[in-house]
Amino acid sequence: MVIAVPWLRWIVLWPALGVLLHLLASRRWPRLAPLAGPGVIGLAFATACAAVVTLAGHGSEAALVDGVYRWIRVGALDVQVALRVDWLSAIMVLVVTGIGFLIHVYAVGYMHDDPDRTRFFVYLNLFVAAMLVLVLADNLLVLFVGWEGVGLCSYLLIGFWYREPANADAGKKAFLVNRIGDAGFLLGLFVLVQTIGTLDIASIERQTDVLAAATLGGWPVPVVVGLLLLLGATGKSAQIPLYVWLPDAMAGPTPVSALIHAATMVTAGVYMIARLHAVYALAPVALAVVAFVGAATALLAAVIALAQTDIKKVLAYSTVSQLGYMFLGLGVGATGAAVFHLVTHAFFKGLLFLGAGSVIHGMGGEQDMRKMGGLRAHMPITFATMLVATLAIAGVPPLSGFFSKDEILWGAFAGPHAQPVAGVVGYAAAALTAFYMGRLFILTFLGTCRADEHTRHHLHESPAVMTIPLLVLAVLAAGGGFLPVPALVERVVGEHHAPHAPLGMLALAVALALGGLAVAWRFYGGAPGWPERVTRAAGPLYTLVRDKFRVDELYGALVVRPLFALADLGARVIDPALIDAAADGAAHLVRRSGERLRRIESGNVQHYAALLLAGALGLLGFVLIR
Repeated sequence: MVIAVPWLRWIVLWPALGVLLHLLASRRWPRLAPLAGPGVIGLAFATACAAVVTLAGHGSEAALVDGVYRWIRVGALDVQVALRVDWLSAIMVLVVTGIGFLIHVYAVGYMHDDPDRTRFFVYLNLFVAAMLVLVLADNLLVLFVGWEGVGLCSYLLIGFWYREPANADAGKKAFLVNRIGDAGFLLGLFVLVQTIGTLDIASIERQTDVLAAATLGGWPVPVVVGLLLLLGATGKSAQIPLYVWLPDAMAGPTPVSALIHAATMVTAGVYMIARLHAVYALAPVALAVVAFVGAATALLAAVIALAQTDIKKVLAYSTVSQLGYMFLGLGVGATGAAVFHLVTHAFFKGLLFLGAGSVIHGMGGEQDMRKMGGLRAHMPITFATMLVATLAIAGVPPLSGFFSKDEILWGAFAGPHAQPVAGVVGYAAAALTAFYMGRLFILTFLGTCRADEHTRHHLHESPAVMTIPLLVLAVLAAGGGFLPVPALVERVVGEHHAPHAPLGMLALAVALALGGLAVAWRFYGGAPGWPERVTRAAGPLYTLVRDKFRVDELYGALVVRPLFALADLGARVIDPALIDAAADGAAHLVRRSGERLRRIESGNVQHYAALLLAGALGLLGFVLIR
């Protein structure tokens, strides 16, 4: 049942109006930004809540639609800008606006002394508006507009402090890597248009029989489309091979890291695959690739996180790893569990990043965990909330991460597209997650403070505008596992909820979580000198992990430098020898031709008459001979 609701557009319009308000009024009222920035997101959240209440009042199969206007009509292709709220998009829009509001409030305190605070809130509001277009779109082309919008905003926010070359480079890296994935996304859209003539999501779901029977170059169209869209998803959601931009995204301010990593951009690929569940259900091969890409990414990023010393870098690779779990869930057919983990991850990862920002704020900008320690006494609220988030991501019951991660791992063994090997990899990544998060927590908050005297003298808890969002997120991270997210998602995707894991599997998951935390305590809390001994014993292996397996260097050697060399060759040889020569030759030909033809224009009337006669005779002769 589809219900027309003409006010859904305000969910997007509120943050968009915030952008205009900042641009037009900030110079006259410079104190407007810290009020209007969070305020418009709060209004968007309130409107989203009203939409969810309306949706709940129309039954489990209902959907709210707001048809804004007809955008494109070319032949059979009819693209209408319309917004749709069903239970899948409702969950996403509540996460984006709710977590986004808390991050905006936190940013008021974090960016208090930044001279470019107004520009920051312009970008932040625009980011949320683009993400809302993405999750509410009823058409894949409109979704792609939001998809590109969050890509642009990520470039602006990651490189916000652009005067530092490293920050500007990180923004460009994110932008360019995502363009590779976006090319695959566009090709997938082209194949859909060629096959069924529409990009409307509801129409695609109605024409699955046509898709199932279609082939392209001998390949089933659902497989081709699924793999091309997966390439786009690996870019936005930082999966192998396009995950390399996300750790560098830490160059932006910490609220940006929280917004990108927890609630918005990185979840776009997960949401897109879940939204197109009808297409992927026709392509088990594509689903298997999704599952193994997710499992491999979860393990690789967890291993890299073990040896990082920058607190935000550890959390960045943790995000990559947790996104891998979501892809694993999607690939084994546990879509409800994957979206459930997306929600719980938004709670505890948003809390972890904002908590890390509170630590950095209290430490005067320091991000190296080796120079922290003992912060429990100086930052009690940050300590307590970070403890909740650490236990949640490690999978300790009854906190939220335990429930969502358990459903994904069990789906790998018992789901409709089960992949037990990927499930085993997922369990290994779970144990590593508990270890590296225990390491982060112990090095940051426990033991003795390793900061210099000046930093220790100025250690302090963050102001209330920063700690209140931490407390709210701590409550959500603790209790979010009891939300009925899988059941709501299954109403949309048509899956049947798999039975809960047997007691033995639950016990294994808990043992891995507690075991990983215990080993971390043994290494970093109870046995001084162990980390150094293990590092020396590992030798080159530790160095390789610390250097992130040199994947960036590999891409630089195989892709970046050859492309720059080709561009240099073009600039030095191809451009002057071919392009410039062709353009200059054409100009020379026109000039010489003009000089020759100019001699015919003598001004003699008899000469012109003779030419006309010669032309007429030539034309007559041609006709007669023919």
